[in-house]
Amino acid sequence: MSPVSKGELADFLRRRREALHPDRVPAVAAYSPGRRSRRTPGLRREEVAALANVSFSYYERLERARAPHPSPEVLAKLGTALQLTAAEFEHLVRLAGQVPPTGEQGRTPIPADAQQLLDRLGSIPAYLVDGRLDIVAWNPAAAALITDFGLLSADERNVVRLAIRYGGTLCGAPPSEEGALARQFAAQLRSGGVRHPADRGLGELVDEFAAHSPEFAAGWREHDVRPVPTLHKYLRHPELGELEVTCQTLLLPGTELQLAMYIAEPGSPSATALARLGTRNTS
Repeated sequence: MSPVSKGELADFLRRRREALHPDRVPAVAAYSPGRRSRRTPGLRREEVAALANVSFSYYERLERARAPHPSPEVLAKLGTALQLTAAEFEHLVRLAGQVPPTGEQGRTPIPADAQQLLDRLGSIPAYLVDGRLDIVAWNPAAAALITDFGLLSADERNVVRLAIRYGGTLCGAPPSEEGALARQFAAQLRSGGVRHPADRGLGELVDEFAAHSPEFAAGWREHDVRPVPTLHKYLRHPELGELEVTCQTLLLPGTELQLAMYIAEPGSPSATALARLGTRNTS
């Protein structure tokens, strides 16, 4: 069993407890009549302990990074009590050392069927990223839409570093969704960091982007690991002009690879422009 990341585990439990509003937990009213005013957001520690059927002293020690590692049974109860999503529960289990993490990441081998999928997407710009958000494969449409990834060094082919380089020029977000991309990066790198705690490059990437983006730094502090599979973006292409697109991200089963695809509303000017881009790349 891997060593427990006690500090990270404690922070994650506290963040998820504070984010869970009592109104979303009907059972809380049965043993917490609300006679006292709530001085902190979310549930109280004693409420989570009761919901998970563990002692208050043990749960309090978990949040103070002083308790021994939780058993799989306790982790399951905590996941239910805190209403964790599948991604959050996997993160909790890894923080508790129940899934042995790997060391520093090497370059992820690309399964043959994944590369075939990229090729078959044709005019749909798409690329694959690993747990460090390195772009490890792409199709010609993605290179034509964003940049020629083949001209970049391996370290530069990273969506975080590209966001720093092109933010405000090539790519932006609608006003209502500013910061969503940075928070998505924070969630993905949090998950990657638990899988690869010895990856110094990933830690450097986190420090680099946190210094550049207050939104990323805030997302990192919130310890949110829920994926955001759909993001809306504005792209400024030198030939196609302004484009409104949606970036959809899918996890490839059995791998840590994620497929990112750029699509536009059918029949929209942006969809027509992307189709022209695809025609140019296949001519």
